[in-house]
Amino acid sequence: MAGTPSSEAISPRLQRVAELAREMPQTALTTLAHHIDFDLLLEAYRRTRKDGAPGVDGQTAREYADSLDENLRDLLDRAKSVTYRAPPVRRVHIPKGDGRKTRPIGIPTFEDKVLQRAVAMVLEAVYEQDFRDCSYGFRPRRSAHQALGILWKRLMGVGGGWVLELDIEDFFGSLDHQRLREILRQRVRDGVLLRLIGKWLRAGVLEDGSLTRSEAGTPQGGVISPLLANVYLHEVLDVWFEDVVRPRMRGAAYLVRFADDAVLVFACEDDARRVAEVLPKRLAKYGLKLHPEKTRLVAFGRPRSRSREDRPGTFDFLGFTHYWGWSRRRRPVVRRKTARDRFTRSVRSISRWCRANRHRSLREQQRVLGQKLRGHYAYYGLTGNAPDLSRYLHAVRRIWHKWLARRSNSARMPWERFVRLTERYPLPPPRVVHSIYSTAASP
Repeated sequence: MAGTPSSEAISPRLQRVAELAREMPQTALTTLAHHIDFDLLLEAYRRTRKDGAPGVDGQTAREYADSLDENLRDLLDRAKSVTYRAPPVRRVHIPKGDGRKTRPIGIPTFEDKVLQRAVAMVLEAVYEQDFRDCSYGFRPRRSAHQALGILWKRLMGVGGGWVLELDIEDFFGSLDHQRLREILRQRVRDGVLLRLIGKWLRAGVLEDGSLTRSEAGTPQGGVISPLLANVYLHEVLDVWFEDVVRPRMRGAAYLVRFADDAVLVFACEDDARRVAEVLPKRLAKYGLKLHPEKTRLVAFGRPRSRSREDRPGTFDFLGFTHYWGWSRRRRPVVRRKTARDRFTRSVRSISRWCRANRHRSLREQQRVLGQKLRGHYAYYGLTGNAPDLSRYLHAVRRIWHKWLARRSNSARMPWERFVRLTERYPLPPPRVVHSIYSTAASP
């Protein structure tokens, strides 16, 4: 997933904002809204997805572009004159995990997305100077694979140690508005920007014709939501861990966070247990709580032998199960494989597509399935995960064969015939895209 755009590529004025924020780390900046002008809104429009679903007003990106200059100038006037009214977001639900549960996603109007993008670009120039190196989610020039790479490096460095797998229950729905405003005012005191953010927080959610508002939460799907989440967790977790917790640890301790997904690595068991005990109190102070089933402390020490009795625990992070394996030189090494729930979700998604599109031509099915496979390889193609990539390809082939054989009531397709067919319409083979040696490098 892409992060908020880099301010350095937009205007020298935003570069100056970044320089001021870097030079005055303890100072709240008061004049930022004047950096939102027509040119910045035009750039924000360019960076906003044009193929997204429309919001509550039903307006598409193409319709907005019919009078683009006029629309952007009117938007700028309303934003600066405090007459802009943030529309509620339209809520939809998408499958989550194994597909049995759903995740609520908020869809703002297209115009709202453009203005949120512009505000996020200005705020990013400030907060990118404050964010810590342990944070990787939705930031420019940072990715999930870099987070996985540095985590692998930390685990190998401490010999596995103890891992606190952290999951915040309903984070985006629990984010306290008042606390967020207090955190923002520590660095930003521009009235126009704070009012706009306040309007987005109060805009509410429209679902099945019913409008609801809450004093907590920010809709997942909003353009500015990832940045606000990072600002919140920067204060709640990153600064606290780096400045308060780490200096008090007896051994090495590390935090790796991607948005609201995080793991903490400890060299010493007593350090891990002390933090696990105090962490719920820290989060409760900001209206958050740990998921009781998904948060756990894992003994992840390096195994001394290959016996089952000496096998350490495993944990999941960013779609990968981390476990100890053995290298070709018979040395213990941290390995990653596709997490079971992610694998199942991907296979079910392929099955749904093949079922709904089995009437299409073989060439078209081959093209789309190839795109889906290459996308899967692009994310899950890590060093050591080749067996799961091959298993995924085999599952896709089995599913494709199943639904091709059901194109009609009388159709039958023996496996041997399907093999000959895939020689003519081949699917892309597994490919390891990300090497542990390159992704472990710091951004």
